[in-house]
Amino acid sequence: MMVHLITDRRRLVPGGGDFGRVRACLVAQVRHAVEAGVDAVQVRERDLEARELADLVAELVGLTAGSRTRIIVNDRVDIALACGAGGVHLRADSMSPEAVRTIAPSGFIIGRSVHTVDEAVAAKAADYLIAGTVWATPSKPGGALLGLAGFAAIAHAVVIPTLGIGGVTVERAGAIAAAGGAGVAAIGLFLGRESQGCRAVSLETMVSTIRQQRDTVRQHDTVQ
Repeated sequence: MMVHLITDRRRLVPGGGDFGRVRACLVAQVRHAVEAGVDAVQVRERDLEARELADLVAELVGLTAGSRTRIIVNDRVDIALACGAGGVHLRADSMSPEAVRTIAPSGFIIGRSVHTVDEAVAAKAADYLIAGTVWATPSKPGGALLGLAGFAAIAHAVVIPTLGIGGVTVERAGAIAAAGGAGVAAIGLFLGRESQGCRAVSLETMVSTIRQQRDTVRQHDTVQ
């Protein structure tokens, strides 16, 4: 089961503070992700200036070198390519995966956010999709929800691996798998307690448990 961590330094370090301190916490979170074997870390720090974002991405690419964890940059194709990132994750209203494919090197991963079956079908050149919002989440309060049925409709409409996002918990990972999902993507799932100054925590047990959810679903399907 694919596990996709999305960064959000504002939630990672409640109250914020000096950027150097916050950045160090984010780097620590990615180090935990590497140790846990997380498949991808999507750097989603959209308010950073280009130079700050590029410096951060370059450091994280170096940190993950030689591991299974790929650094994916949210929407900034230019920075992803310049820094040697593993790929880019495109917003639903961004440039098309086909356009990125024409300038990307071999092996460059292209993801796409989708909210409907039509958007998913149109993103046929992407390597993976993230579909949501499945359940209510603090990241997008009051937004429209797909629910499991809506997510399942998207997952079954395409052959591209589709990850569920929005309100994902360890317990709900199995429901995503049962609905046809290839994995989960989340921000809050990977954060420690809010009382901590830095919410970067060990993720090994959590990631292992999430992957076991898919194995359980497969075993159940085999028995049936």
